Amino acid sequence: MNEFLIEYSLFFAESLTFVMVVVVLVALISMFSRKNRHPEKLEIKNLNRRYDDMRTLLRSHVLPSKEAKKLAKQDKSKRKSARKKGDDRDSRRLYVLNFHGDVKATAVASLREEVTAILTLVDSRDEVLLRLENTGGIVHEHGLAASQVERLRNAGVHVTVAVDKVAASGGYMMACVADRIIAAPFAVVGSIGVLAQLPNFNQMLKRHGVDFEQETAGEYKRTITMFGENTDKERAKLREQIEQTHELFKAFVAEHRPNLDLAKVATGEIWYGTDAVDMGLVDEIRTSDDYLLDASKNAQLYEVAYTARKSFSERLLSGIGTAVDKTFESAREGLARF
Repeated sequence: MNEFLIEYSLFFAESLTFVMVVVVLVALISMFSRKNRHPEKLEIKNLNRRYDDMRTLLRSHVLPSKEAKKLAKQDKSKRKSARKKGDDRDSRRLYVLNFHGDVKATAVASLREEVTAILTLVDSRDEVLLRLENTGGIVHEHGLAASQVERLRNAGVHVTVAVDKVAASGGYMMACVADRIIAAPFAVVGSIGVLAQLPNFNQMLKRHGVDFEQETAGEYKRTITMFGENTDKERAKLREQIEQTHELFKAFVAEHRPNLDLAKVATGEIWYGTDAVDMGLVDEIRTSDDYLLDASKNAQLYEVAYTARKSFSERLLSGIGTAVDKTFESAREGLARF
C-alpha cells in the first residue's frame, strides 16, 4: 500500500509539474505576443525611385565623375521640362501587386485589401500589374482570388497579369480574368482541369480488426471516404461532382478568353510560355522585369502590399497548422482541387 501511495504521489507530482510548465509557457508566449504585436498595414513602394537610385549608383561606379554629373543634370532637366508641358509621368500610375499562391490561396486575404485600396484612388488612365505565381489548389479559395481581379476589371481598370514562373489550374483561373497576360518563355501555364484524390485505409483496418463507423444525414453528405468501404455509387457521385466543377471552370475561362479552343486547352495539360502563346493562353512572351522597366519611362510605379503582423503565438500556431495541413491536405474529402 505504501509503495502504491509513493508511486501515485510521484506520478501526480510529475503530472502537476508538466501542467505547470505548459501554463507558464502559454503565459510567457501570450505576454510576449502582446508586447510584439504590430497592427496590419498597407505598404507602398515607389519603384521609379528604386530604378533611379540603381541608375545613379551604377553611373557613379562605372562612369567618370564629370560624365555622371552631366547625365544627372540632363535627367533633372528632362523631368522639369516634362512637368511644364503637362506630360509628366506622374499623370499615369501603374500599381504593382504580388500574389504567391498556395493550396488554400491564403494570399487572397491581403489581395482583397490591396484591391480595395487601389479602387479608392484609381482612374481610367491607370493600370494594375499582377505578378502571379500560383500552382492552384482548393476551388472556392481560388475562385475568390479570381474575383478580386474581376473587381478591378469591373471598375474599368486595365489589368495585366505577369507570369514569370507558373500560373496553373486555379492560378490560370486568376490570370485569365486580366486584359492581357504576359509570360516568361519557360513559365508554366494551363492545367485547366480538376483533381480529387485520397488514400483508402479500409483494407488495412480490416486486417487489424478495426471497424469504421460513419453516420450521415443526406444521401451525399459524404461520397468516398478514407476509412470506410467505398461503393461504385459513391465513386460515380464524386466523378459527377468533379465533372461539374470542370464545366464551371471551362465556362469561366471561356467567358474571359472567348477565342480559346477549349477542346484543346481544357484537358488538364500544361504548356510553357512560348507554346502557351500559340495556344492563345498567353498574349506575349515577356518578363515582369522588362514590363516594369519600360513602364517606368512614362508612368509612376507603385508596389502595393498589405501585410498583417502576426504575434509569436500566431506564427507558432500557424506553423503547426501548416505542418498538419501538408500531412492531410491530399486526404481531405469533399474539396475538389484545381
